[in-house]
Amino acid sequence: MYKKKTAPAIVKIILGSILAGISWLIASVLVPKINKSIVSIYKFGEEGFWVWAILTLIFVAGGAILLVMGILELVRTLQYNKKVESSGMCIKRTNERNPIVVFFEKIWKGIKKFFLGIANGCKDLVMTFVHGDWKTKVSYFVMGFGNIARGQILRGILFLLFEIVFIVYMVIPKGGGYWMSMLPSLGKVAPDPHGAYNEVLDQWIKTPGDQSFRILLYGVLTIFFIVAFIYTWRANIKQNKIAEEILKSGKPLKSGKDDLKSLVDDQFHKTLLALPTAGILIFTVMPIVFMILVAFTNYSSINDGMEVGLFHWVGFENFKTMFSWDVGGVNYSATFGEILLWTLIWAVFATFTNYFLGILVAMAINKKGIHLKKVWRTVLIMTIAIPQFISLLYISKMFSLNGLINGFLIDLGIIEPAQAIDFLGGNNPVLARVVVIIINIWIGIPYLMLIATGILMNIPADLYESAKIDGASGWKQFSKITLPYMLFITGPYLLTSFTGNMNNFNVIYLLTGGGPTNPERSGAAGNVGYTDLLITWLFKITQNGNNNADGNQYYLASVIGILVFIVVGVISLVVYSALPSVKNEEDFQ
Repeated sequence: MYKKKTAPAIVKIILGSILAGISWLIASVLVPKINKSIVSIYKFGEEGFWVWAILTLIFVAGGAILLVMGILELVRTLQYNKKVESSGMCIKRTNERNPIVVFFEKIWKGIKKFFLGIANGCKDLVMTFVHGDWKTKVSYFVMGFGNIARGQILRGILFLLFEIVFIVYMVIPKGGGYWMSMLPSLGKVAPDPHGAYNEVLDQWIKTPGDQSFRILLYGVLTIFFIVAFIYTWRANIKQNKIAEEILKSGKPLKSGKDDLKSLVDDQFHKTLLALPTAGILIFTVMPIVFMILVAFTNYSSINDGMEVGLFHWVGFENFKTMFSWDVGGVNYSATFGEILLWTLIWAVFATFTNYFLGILVAMAINKKGIHLKKVWRTVLIMTIAIPQFISLLYISKMFSLNGLINGFLIDLGIIEPAQAIDFLGGNNPVLARVVVIIINIWIGIPYLMLIATGILMNIPADLYESAKIDGASGWKQFSKITLPYMLFITGPYLLTSFTGNMNNFNVIYLLTGGGPTNPERSGAAGNVGYTDLLITWLFKITQNGNNNADGNQYYLASVIGILVFIVVGVISLVVYSALPSVKNEEDFQ
């Protein structure tokens, strides 16, 4: 008999404590004062107070439930284990471990492996130089020399050309050396709109100055080029070591013709991956590095580094601003907390409402006895065929003050013309949030219906027949057969859908533009609204410069981008490592 583990119970207790801590955070840290009346404590008005009160109660209730469940489970587990031990039954320990613990252990092992790899690589370089022949030693300074001297002409020429290109790029004027020397200051001479007078045109001609933007951009490119050179130099040394060992064993070396053949034979995977890898580095990794570096500058439309003025390094000042409680009368920390909380709430509702309702719609259409199944599927697929941009703009007009919905309610006599409801704006943030969630359901269900239809058709029918013979109800069949099968297959999709909804720019921005405006956070950059997600707030910060003395604050948008990346990355990695379809992928094969 297996001995139960106490880890799940302890995890529930820890999660319960965390939720209790979050409730305390909402109740005390996010509000400026503690010792005043309830309404003045929250400074959100009566309606806002009840929103925060309900959220606090939800976290308190959730934390209390998890704590109680964890304690009860821990007690039951300890009693069970004691009973097993006292009965003298054979106890087998399982190898299952908490996925969160495993995840952080993998991170630690990865970091350890990285630094050990660097240390071993340095040691190998020293030993290769000490024990290598003179051709290998010369290759430390003239890349490809050893390959050329040993008859591998093509390899040697490629290594040598790369070194020549690198050296030329680094030493020429306005080359890598220049950009690296300017990177610490990001420029010294600012653009001058009255730099020189042109007598022919009878006007002042602007001088460009050092241009901080180009310095940062080409500095990043140069750093990547240096890293590529170091990697290639290391490959050059490794190739010399391998060639020397092959010759000592009495075997012949590969010729240039053999190398070219291998690119379409045993090394064909490298040939196929070369272009995609280069594309990822140039169009994904480099922009991410550039964005991260922008967060440590004062880059804005006022200091654009090209036409207006230079921008400079400011260290962690922008992060300090984002996590400060009072910056010029603006509470950026509370603003970020509110938007992050709504982003998570939105992502949960947008993901799981679509998921479960999509499954139910697919089950209803697939049910025996339902006629015109193809028609129902076609109707739902039509919503996918119509561009989302058009659908969302049309729906936003339907729910406007002069839209079809208000016209329909007026015609039925439910409301008066003067009482038209502003579903997506006005002064009712709760209504706006509920409406965007409902509209997102209408948009998202067809996708889930198609996915669920394909999976439902592959569930063995004999499972349901056996369940019916055993007297299982419809709910039991769904909860014990359909849902576990669906969750196992679609677990990775659920994760990607959740992270995608956290960055779901289209639905929010095209429906509400982030509104209605949050008056308590109107002083923050970007004209913050109640339905703003972190991604829409980031966009508005880069576009609403006319409403801010600092212009378009690209540096602050970069900080938010980094924080979004951290939140989404941590959630994705932790959840992905805990998915049953990842840990036990052979269970349904």
